[in-house]
Parts: sequence; structure tokens; C-alpha cells
Amino acid sequence: MTEFALVDNEVESDLRLAVADLLSERCDHKAIAELYNGWRPTMTGLWEALAYGMDLAALLVPADRGGADGSARDAAVVMEELGRWVAPVPFLTSAIIATTTLLNGDTALLIELIDERRTACLAVSLATGPHGRLPTVVADQHGRLSGTISAVAGAIEADLILIPAITDGRIDLYSVERTAIEVNPVASLDMTRQLANVHVNRVACERVTSNAEAAIRIGIETGAGLLASEQVGIAQWCLDTTIAYLKQRRQFGRAVGSFQAIKHRIADLYVAVEQARAAARYAAAALAAGDVDIPVAVSTANAFCSDVAVQVAEESIQLHGGIGMTWEYPLHLYVKRAKSDQIALGTPADHRARLAQLVDLPAPSARSQARAAG
Repeated sequence: MTEFALVDNEVESDLRLAVADLLSERCDHKAIAELYNGWRPTMTGLWEALAYGMDLAALLVPADRGGADGSARDAAVVMEELGRWVAPVPFLTSAIIATTTLLNGDTALLIELIDERRTACLAVSLATGPHGRLPTVVADQHGRLSGTISAVAGAIEADLILIPAITDGRIDLYSVERTAIEVNPVASLDMTRQLANVHVNRVACERVTSNAEAAIRIGIETGAGLLASEQVGIAQWCLDTTIAYLKQRRQFGRAVGSFQAIKHRIADLYVAVEQARAAARYAAAALAAGDVDIPVAVSTANAFCSDVAVQVAEESIQLHGGIGMTWEYPLHLYVKRAKSDQIALGTPADHRARLAQLVDLPAPSARSQARAAG
């Protein structure tokens, strides 16, 4: 079993501080809210600063391939801080999922992402889990692709689209310039990670990896494991902000946070966040070590942290009262990201069913899952 620590080591602590400082300067909640009005260029400079100013685009690429030689533990630190600010940047889709897929597919496209400052995305639905059904885009004998992939995250910002396609009964990975295909944005619950439908109609694409299914699933699994850290960041910001508010807001001549019933609710949320942090940290440590326990660690973290992020975000709105329901207050950004993350890269129910298979237990019935959720 992989060893892990809840406390950052020195390198992780320095990375966390650097990312937090940049986000505090460049990631403004009012600007983020403008994304819901369709104004996407708002945060372009932020991604440039993170990806290339801090070299985070190459974080998971080994040094011998021109990268920053970071690990999944480092990426988890970045994801947690991005979650704290609901930063609208394609770190998950490009620097984690697409990059990990290419690493396992052994392709020179990584050099383009690092040296030419390009962004990529893997064209699978955001809801696709590590063992979910992959898209059914089809390649003909000339490498021309036809089909549609719905609800793809990161496609709007990407320069390069990586498309899994069926070729002679196997799944190969192809690349194509975003400008050469149809990428149609769709209204999304979380506009900080807006989805799009990707359509190809006999479009000539470059095959970059044959028999790529394993590489694609590793990319998705890595994304699912590290998404848990983003969910911890969301929950931690909501908890911290709510506690600060409850210390200031007064009712009946005393701070609202001094009432025993409120203290009990905050204590429950605190325990849930710390449990989620442990699950997320273990998933990151397992991924970093290449542990055989990766499937169990990832599904445990994703199933648990998904629900905790939503729970804490929703409780925070209730504990804020009326102001928590307003557009000007940023809590709605966190609720939307938490709800979107809850069904990203496999739902909690998907991951619990997968866990049941991994540990040889009968999967929970649909009725019992619904009863547990309600």
C-alpha cells in the first residue's frame, strides 16, 4: 500500500504558495462570472501565466522528454488550488488528461504542447469514466474520421483535438487542428469548464497512436483521480468562507457562528472535508507511485470527494442565508463547479459499482443507491 501524507512536503508547499499567489492576483470572481455572459477571453492571460510562466503545462512530462518532471502529487496540489478559485483554465483537460494519454501513447506531439505553447484535449464526453464507453467515431482506410462526440470539455480552448476512433475493430488515437473541424459550444451548468460537441465528417486526421485504448483509459483514470483534489479545494474554500461569514454575521446580539446548532453543522462539514482530503491525497500518491492500488484509490476518491464537494457547497449557501443566493456573491460558481464535477469522469454511482467489482462485492442496486442519495 502506497504511503502518503496529508501535509505537503517542501516542494509541494512551495508549489502551492506560488499557484495560490498567482491566482489571488489574476483570478477574480467577478471576471469569472462574466463567462456566464459568454465572455470567454476573460481568463486567457491566466492560463498563459500558469501553463508557461510556471511551466505547469509540462508538469507531468518527464525531464528526459523536455518536461518539468513533476508527479501526480504535484498535479494534485495545483488542482486543489484551482478548485479553491474555480479557475477557468484547461489544466485538467490539457495538462493532465491529454498529456497523460500522449505519454502512454508514446508520441512526439508532447513537444508541440510544451515548446510551441499549444493546448490539447481528449475528445471524450466529460462524463466518461475510466471504464466507460468510448466514442464511436469511425476512421476509414484513408484516416478520415466521421462522427460526433458530445459534451467534450476543453475543446473550445484547445489548439489540438485528440480523437479516439475505431479503425479495423480497434481504437486508435488521431489528432486534428481544432480549426479544421466543427466545435460547437453548448450551454453548460458550469461555464468555467464549458462543454462542446465535436463533429467530424470525413475529415483527414493524423494517426498518432495505434491500439490506443489503454493509453486513453490511463489518461481518463489519472484525470478522475486528480479531479478529487479539485473537489477538495472547492469544499475547503466554501467551508473557510462560510466560517468567516458566520463569525461576522450577527443575530439576536451575537455572532451566528456562536449558536450550538451552527457549530454542529460546521463540525460535520469539517470532518467531511478532512476525510475527502485523505482520499484525494491517497489517490494522488497511488498515481505518482504507479501503485497496483490505483483503480481502488481513484474510484474511492472520486466517489467520496464528489459528494462532499456538493454537500459543502450546498450547506454553505444555506448557512449564508439570503446573500448566498445572490449573483454577486461567488458561492454559485462553486455550487455549479461541484455539481458539474460530480458527474465528470464517472459518477459516484459508477465508481462505487466499479469498487464493488474490484473488491469482489455485489454492486449496490439502483434502488439502494437512490435511497442512499435521497
